[in-house]
Amino acid sequence: MVEGSMTQGAGLEATAGTTAAIPPVPAYGTSTPGAQAPVPSPPASPPSVPVAQARVPRSASPAPGAPSAPVSPAPAPTPPTPPAQAPPREYTPTERLPVMGPGHTVPDTPLVPPQDRPTVAFTPVPEPEEGPLAEGGGPGPLYVVGDVHGYYDELREALAAEGLIDAKGNWSAGNTRLWFLGDFTDRGPDGIGVIDLVMQLSAEAAAAGGYCKALMGNHELLLIGAKRFGDTPVNSGAGTASFQAAWLLNGGQRSDMERLEDHHLQWMSRLDAMAEEDGHLLVHSDTTAYLEYGDSIEAVNDTVTETLQRSDADECWDLFRKFTKRFAFRDEDAGPTAVRELLDAYGGQRIVHGHSPIPYLLGEVGSEDDEDGGAPVVEGPHVYADQLAVAMDGGVTMAGKLLVVQLPLDD
Repeated sequence: MVEGSMTQGAGLEATAGTTAAIPPVPAYGTSTPGAQAPVPSPPASPPSVPVAQARVPRSASPAPGAPSAPVSPAPAPTPPTPPAQAPPREYTPTERLPVMGPGHTVPDTPLVPPQDRPTVAFTPVPEPEEGPLAEGGGPGPLYVVGDVHGYYDELREALAAEGLIDAKGNWSAGNTRLWFLGDFTDRGPDGIGVIDLVMQLSAEAAAAGGYCKALMGNHELLLIGAKRFGDTPVNSGAGTASFQAAWLLNGGQRSDMERLEDHHLQWMSRLDAMAEEDGHLLVHSDTTAYLEYGDSIEAVNDTVTETLQRSDADECWDLFRKFTKRFAFRDEDAGPTAVRELLDAYGGQRIVHGHSPIPYLLGEVGSEDDEDGGAPVVEGPHVYADQLAVAMDGGVTMAGKLLVVQLPLDD
């Protein structure tokens, strides 16, 4: 079921980047002009002396072929010239330096004798008494984020409130583990800004010993399809459709399409569809359609990635359509059974999902298009289906709340 209001306009043509030509660089160790060329045999006329051989002792005989000096009477005997002192033992003439090819190194020579080197006593830094870095060598605390839908400012505010980023928007949570449940774009004003922030935090968290990861949502599939296939007709259950039309109908933003670049598409196309952390089965959609794509987490993720790589419009549309299904866990009787079916197949003791806004699940709002201002106040996640399912979409698109929550929950 697809919700949303129609947005006027069409998408833009895909663009491709170019790479400037880079001049070739000689391989390391390859001889270059003027580098230790062999000295030729002396010709008839006096040649110029190479630089490497310019140091000639004063007592040396003149070069062959040099003109003789005028003969003069022998001077009075003088004391013999003392022999020249040998250079210091550490001195190495330039011409003696070995020619090193690839894979060779010259051993380092200490500049200061060991007995003359100063010593510094390092003061150990105490471990923090509390917070993410106080968890020792094991994994840090686990957080999940619900659907963001382009609400960049709200995302930064929510992450900062949990101490996951600092005032500049940089990772500040050490070895914390952070999972986004998908749907970064559409409906809100800055979907590409959200993607850029998540990619940035992924790199910074990894450098700090934690990680920030993300799942594939149905709106990622929709944006990928709109960019790749545009108005190409696809086979849908309701007749002919296109990714472009569905994207516009479901809150597609022109500004996102204009700023969408190849690295954003590549990143989205490689997102996993599901993961398991500390007994929590993390998925985007509250549907059992994942069972159609594999009998293990790895199999499902591989199937989704391979489907996107084949870039077949109808296959991608079918994937999007199935990931858009919802409410499989809401029914009082059938809901817990559906949850257990997924848990039995993929592991975990509880499902954590986004996709369906909590006001939907509570039956208090019919759709995201309701504009009567009656959206309920969302305080936190919704636990339901015999306590087996946790809904994380706080309905930020409908005056709800963007949820960032630490797991496990205190029921």
